[in-house]
Amino acid sequence: MASSTPAPCPAKGQALLEAMRRHLFSSQAKSASLATTHDHYVCLSLAVRDILLTSWVDTVDTYTSQHVRTATYMSAEYLLGPHLENNLVSLGLREEARAACEALGLTLEEMLAEEPEPGLGNGGLGRLAACFQESMATLELPAIGYGIRYEFGIFRQQIGPTGQMESTDPWLARGNPWEVIRPEWSYPVVIGGQTVIGVAYDTPILGYGVHTANTLRLWSAQAPDAFDFASFNAGDYTRAVLHKVQSETLSKVLYPNDELEQGKRLRLSQQIFFVSCSLQDMFRILGSQGIPVTEFHRKFAVQLNDTHPAIAVAELMRLLIDIHGVDWDTAWGITTATISYTNHTLLPEALEAWGLELFQQLLPRQLQIIFEINARFLRTLRIRFPGQPDLLERLSLIEEGPHRKVRMAHLAVVGSHTVNGVAELHSRLLKENLFSEFAQVWPERFTNITNGVTPRRWLAVANPPLAELLNDVIGTDWCRHLDQLKQLEPLATDASFLERWQGVREQAKERLAATIRQDTGVLVDPSSLFDVQVKRIHEYKRQHMAALQVVERYLRLRAGEDLPPRTVIFGGKAAPGYAMAKLIIRLIVGMAEIINIDPAMDGRLRVVFLPNFSVKLGQKIYPAVDLSEQISTAGMEASGTGNMKMSLNGALTIGTLDGANIEIRERVGDDNFFLFGHTAEQLAAINRNGYHPMPWLENDALAKEAIDLIGSGHFSEGDRDLFHPLLANLCSSDPFRVMADLGDYRRAQNEVDGAWCDAGRWSMMSVLNTARCGFFSSDRSIQEYADRIWKVAPVPVNSCSVIPQPSP
Repeated sequence: MASSTPAPCPAKGQALLEAMRRHLFSSQAKSASLATTHDHYVCLSLAVRDILLTSWVDTVDTYTSQHVRTATYMSAEYLLGPHLENNLVSLGLREEARAACEALGLTLEEMLAEEPEPGLGNGGLGRLAACFQESMATLELPAIGYGIRYEFGIFRQQIGPTGQMESTDPWLARGNPWEVIRPEWSYPVVIGGQTVIGVAYDTPILGYGVHTANTLRLWSAQAPDAFDFASFNAGDYTRAVLHKVQSETLSKVLYPNDELEQGKRLRLSQQIFFVSCSLQDMFRILGSQGIPVTEFHRKFAVQLNDTHPAIAVAELMRLLIDIHGVDWDTAWGITTATISYTNHTLLPEALEAWGLELFQQLLPRQLQIIFEINARFLRTLRIRFPGQPDLLERLSLIEEGPHRKVRMAHLAVVGSHTVNGVAELHSRLLKENLFSEFAQVWPERFTNITNGVTPRRWLAVANPPLAELLNDVIGTDWCRHLDQLKQLEPLATDASFLERWQGVREQAKERLAATIRQDTGVLVDPSSLFDVQVKRIHEYKRQHMAALQVVERYLRLRAGEDLPPRTVIFGGKAAPGYAMAKLIIRLIVGMAEIINIDPAMDGRLRVVFLPNFSVKLGQKIYPAVDLSEQISTAGMEASGTGNMKMSLNGALTIGTLDGANIEIRERVGDDNFFLFGHTAEQLAAINRNGYHPMPWLENDALAKEAIDLIGSGHFSEGDRDLFHPLLANLCSSDPFRVMADLGDYRRAQNEVDGAWCDAGRWSMMSVLNTARCGFFSSDRSIQEYADRIWKVAPVPVNSCSVIPQPSP
């Protein structure tokens, strides 16, 4: 059943054009002769926002009048990406917007390039939260997203000869046409004896092809008073504004470096700030709808996105007991019936634990409540498990020792009715390892919901040529029901379809090649294999293993081996305080400098590090990937979503049995996935027997040669010391078992080379990867949350506005 994309509607395009002209005068106060490209971007955004405002207001009215049960998603991160094109796709107005821009002598691409990206997230956690918000609206589920309106988001990354350099990301410098300030919804939060006011900034999150537009509510910190009038009159102007500056620091920057004590204070302060504002807002909604406080858990399902909002357990108890006069037992029943917790990491060091002294200074009342929760919890454990004091110590919310700490993950588990992991392996390891004893106490509390990604952002917006091809051959329903992609399977052996498929892929690779040239100056061959690893830089994700493989390939090519041309593309940010991750970037940059100018390569190998990886850049990268590098140490990646985005767009994966790789491989088929490496169970056995990397290295001449070349200063202008910490780490402790997996990784890469040389086979495998990825839609993930955890039902919104039937 084929269905073509509807032709653009001239009347709608004309209406957009008139709205843009109106906003140029009424919102920008400019004439056409003085308007900049950015002015026109703002006008187009406001014109689009005008269209969805009716749906937004009607959605709120519907939820309010029907007293619907509402999912509230608490996340410290939202990596939203640009709004304009996503909203145009959801409204079915992309081509009409293009026509309106052309009537003004502009292009839609110019408008889209003008939109600053809200850098409110660090990586997969924040991007998942953004996908989930869009899916909740598309599925017509009553929901509110809560977070922080960081004035400066994740840093901007520049790549120079010394590797990563950071600068501020002033994404709000020129305003944000998508948000609406709500000063009437402001709440006080007491932190360390000082009061800070949280002011709501709302952004509509429009569903695809429906009238539902849910709200993302982000909190901005303000001081109760603009300045201290007495100090100002006394001439002490610095003291007069000191509290204002200190208060507004809370929403200044995403994730301050918490290696220093001041960074820890700020992060904990940020967490209580947005959690308290959000919970107070829920109580306001409760009161406005005339619902008793004791029905809080029937009105709201609160989802904690990782441990950052875990303080919600203590804060909800405080608000119920201290502000609303609810007794302890009733309050605890409400709290545990309301809250559920998603864990996103198996790394113990990533589970937040705050020093007791710091907690006492900043949140003394919440600490009292945590002590009481812990006392009651331990009492029940003593009754159920008598004579096991070690068990009590391990499960306690308080970590004992010279520096006592509050274990936030333990607080989240104890205070939730459901704890979920985000891939089958991750959820199993949570129950067997990280939270094994909690799972013995409450086996029914633990479950799995595998992550997903929205097909609107990551296919319809990111890859229009592929979306058009899908519309032509399987109809347009795939964009809401991604399992419709399975209709592609019979076409995987159709020569005429494969020719069209390859044409789409070539367009994407040419577009990325142009971006690489523009951003880095490196010329790459679009016909070469694009081997891509773009994600947060971290040792467990093993970018350094991919780098070693590139050095090995370099050595093999120099030795005369005939290997197919390959372009290896890296991207991602390292936390500013993470020295080893930054050193990995420096190695990749050094490799690129040498390999890309070595005449012996003759175009057969190129290395690229794309700076400032973001949603915008991801939209150009993911459609162009031939080989998706998902090579984390087995048992350490919770899920991954980059793996899903690449596979959805036709990439083949080389990866370990880790995170969602396992489920991707199960669905796309063993023959369409390049598997390597030890399993989590095998690594556990190796670790029990005592792991040392040197025996692996001594038996691998090529790996040793690669490490020696790096150590010789070949990629560091003769500096033999620069990469010593990285090489010493690999050759001594090797905490992420690079050496144990490197040989098998090489074998799998050789398989990749063989498959790539058979163009017909590769195209067939590419089609099957897309065809079998329907499971990895965030719509499916959210439906599982709604059905199994939140118990939230769809609530269609009837609006007087007309939403055009969208087509991707």
